[in-house]
Amino acid sequence: MRMTFLGTDSENGKCPTLYKTDRGTLIVQGYKVTDTEALGDVRDLADNETLVEIPRELLRYAQERE
Repeated sequence: MRMTFLGTDSENGKCPTLYKTDRGTLIVQGYKVTDTEALGDVRDLADNETLVEIPRELLRYAQERE
């Protein structure tokens, strides 16, 4: 799998960041959710999955670029 940088709202070069893949999916770099109360609200989280929190504004980079 290859990833292409789409955008970031970070000012210091760290997360959160959004990428697209050559498989037609998106990859999110963000803050790992560790809050036990929040994790208690999650349904059907598989062992190979995690939750990532990102600012809503980051989603503007999800629009297809030509």
